[in-house]
Formats: sequence, structure tokens, C-alpha cells
Amino acid sequence: MIVTRASRGPRPLADMTAAVGNTPLVRIRHVARELPGIEIYAKLEGFNPGGSVKDRTALQIIRDAMDAGRLVRGQTLIDSTSGNTGIAYAWIGALLGLRVTLVMQDSVSEPRKQLTRAYGAKQIFSDPAHGSEGAIRMCAEIAAASPADYFYADQYSNESNPKAHFLTTGPEIWEQTQGRITHFVAGIGTGGTIMGGGRYLRGMNPKIGIVAVEPAESKHSFDGLKHMPTSIIPAIYKEAELAEKLSIKSDDGWAATERLGHEEGLFVGHSCGAAFAGALTIARRLHARGEAGVIVAIFPDFRERYFSAPSVIV
Repeated sequence: MIVTRASRGPRPLADMTAAVGNTPLVRIRHVARELPGIEIYAKLEGFNPGGSVKDRTALQIIRDAMDAGRLVRGQTLIDSTSGNTGIAYAWIGALLGLRVTLVMQDSVSEPRKQLTRAYGAKQIFSDPAHGSEGAIRMCAEIAAASPADYFYADQYSNESNPKAHFLTTGPEIWEQTQGRITHFVAGIGTGGTIMGGGRYLRGMNPKIGIVAVEPAESKHSFDGLKHMPTSIIPAIYKEAELAEKLSIKSDDGWAATERLGHEEGLFVGHSCGAAFAGALTIARRLHARGEAGVIVAIFPDFRERYFSAPSVIV
């Protein structure tokens, strides 16, 4: 049989949901060159179809809800979002023929507003002065007022959120590092990534350090991340399961983001910079003790959707 170049490529996908996950793991070499013996890797979630790690969450939430009969045809999926989860709901909803309504702060970046509109999602904007908590409350009130009309996805409390990362993110990282991972680092937004991925990895090796990253300031500039001491704690977030929680200053996260672009060719969002700053903190500790390590940090998205004036997240 003659094998052509085309026939050696990946098989066609049934639809775009099959493209969610299996994102690349890339070694950070230049920025971490002063730390011999330490390997730092970035899990590049911007390669998901909707451009972020939240594709995993949204897809699992929708699948589980439809399978259980909690989301049926004719209902509208509604949730609060800072942008990425909303984009994921919007494109998956468009594919599956579901109506989607998103409640978000009016201060979210213009590219995120444009993307969700492009997929046909309805947008409701909350007062930026009330922060992400205001959007959460507004969304819950809307859903509660018309329970027959809405499926309230509630990503902050929905166990399908960490389940997505237990089923996909954790196993992918374990396989990609051939079980060598020593530390798993992820920012805290809903908590789904660090909880689900961490549970899987800790189940494979209890010695793996599960390290969460949060903004150091209550008023910060990391889209999608929560300053936990001043936030409504997501029901799915269980801090007792962590090995450690690191607080990263906005300036340090932004500086790390710039270095990733200039030295690694990685044009990523500032929450990625925060995660990388956390990974560097762990790496420097290990190096100071003369220990080796394989650190994997979640990079939630790329930077294109942040091309608008920066705003302060409260």
C-alpha cells in the first residue's frame, strides 16, 4: 500500500469538542537556565479550540448536565464568567444548538466580549465596582427567578469542573512527564484546575507537591484569578488538599509574562505569568537545597484576548 503524506496525518475529528485537551507541554529553557537540575514545563492550554483551559471545564459541565437531564433542549445555560469560561460555553453551545447567557463584569476585555458575541451568546453586564462577586450574585439571582428557563452551570460549585481536570489534565501531565513530575502549579480562579489535576497526580504519586497561585493583592490585574482572602470561596476549592498556596504580586506576574515572550517566544496571558512566577519560586527553593525537580505550570491561555486597556480586578 502506498502511504501518502495526507494519510499519515491525524484522523478527522467528529466535531470540535474532540479537539479539547491533549495540549502540548513545553519546557521553559531560557528563563530557567540559572537553575540547573530543575526542569520547568508549561502546559499550553491556549491550544484548546476556544483558546483556554476553560474549554475542558465547560465541556464537562455541559456533558454531565445533558447526560443527567439537568440541561434540556429549550433551556438556556447561564453562568457568570470573567471571559474564558464564557467563550468556552459560547462555542460549545453554538455547536450543540444550546442557548447561552453570560453574566460578566462590564470591565472584561473587549476581545472577550467580541468573542462571546461572535458565537451568539447573550451578554449581561454587571457593575465592575462589585467585582467578580457581583457577577456571581447577579447570575444566581437571574437563574433563581426563572428556574424552568435556565440551567445554572455555576462553575464555582459544580463538581464537573474539577472532574474535567481529573479525567484529562492530570492524566495528560502524568503521561507527558512519564511520571517524573514533582510539583504541579496552577492559579486559583474557580479552583477546578488545581483541585482536579492535583487529585489525579497525587493519586499517582502522593509526594507530588500541589501548589496553588493567587494574587498577592486584593486589587490586582490577573484576569481569572482570585485573591482568596477577600473573595467568595468557591465550593469546589479545598485548600486543605494543597501542599502550598503562593501569593504573587501583580508586578512580578507581569514581569514574568514579559520574560516569557522575550526569551521563550511564548505570548501568553498574565495569569500564565503568575503561574510561572510561582513555578520559579518553587524551582529556586529546590535549587538552594541542591534538589532536582520537574515542575509543571498551567498556562491558561494566550495573550491575544487581552489586547485592550488593562483594568484592575477587584
